[in-house]
Amino acid sequence: MHIASLTWGKCGGNVWCNLLTLNLDHPYFSAVEGVYIIWHGGANPRVVYVGEGVIADRLRAHRTDARILKYGMYGIFVTWATVGPSMRPGVERFLADHFRPLVGDRVPNAEPISVNSPW
Repeated sequence: MHIASLTWGKCGGNVWCNLLTLNLDHPYFSAVEGVYIIWHGGANPRVVYVGEGVIADRLRAHRTDARILKYGMYGIFVTWATVGPSMRPGVERFLADHFRPLVGDRVPNAEPISVNSPW
């Protein structure tokens, strides 16, 4: 199955959002659920984590995760996309398989659903 195009979130000014300074209390995030990608910048950017769920709740938890914060010296960025609950596991599986994140507790046992990259 293929989703033609996800709309990946950015911050004001059409720039990538910093995980540590993104205003997760903004009303925009009150009902956003879907998938997200956390990555670090620097000379060799890499995807650090891929996940799904209630975006604000999940990102708040990651702000205190030492496994993610250790990449802070490079800048830690995040983007997200709204995806319905029935498709999230497959989209998360595709993103994890595609980007091979540096940190990950689990990958859903689901059929991958291919989506567009935010880049």
